[in-house]
Amino acid sequence: MKPIKAREHADEVITREVLTEAINQGRKRSQCSLHATTLEYLSTFKALAIGFSDKTAVLLPVDNYAELRDLPPEDLELIELGFAGSALCLEHKDLHVSIAGLISASDSLMAMAASIIAARNGRRSSVAKANASKANGLKGGRPRKVIVPS
Repeated sequence: MKPIKAREHADEVITREVLTEAINQGRKRSQCSLHATTLEYLSTFKALAIGFSDKTAVLLPVDNYAELRDLPPEDLELIELGFAGSALCLEHKDLHVSIAGLISASDSLMAMAASIIAARNGRRSSVAKANASKANGLKGGRPRKVIVPS
């Protein structure tokens, strides 16, 4: 995973405008980010069940992740959500793992996501596509394929 350096803004004056802008940026980020609302270790599956606000969930087997693989079950039970639901945290081990990073490390989850995104993008219609469709409609629709006998 890529480390992110913290920025220090100790000299920045906090005005009403700065505070309002920070709140607005936070709302924008929360809408497009991955934020978990529930977390449970399922010992029978040896996996973490991570739930989201829309009642969906993902099950991540701990053996698939080097960060979690060597943790004893007692520690896996103590993992909590942190960073506004975007990370898994185990404070006494100083462990902080991005949920998005865990999901992106799963080949099967990424393949499924790519398939869903491709299907969604395929349904999109651009202005050029709409204009071409209208023009073809005025001409009587899509021209028939002419099959030339060989």
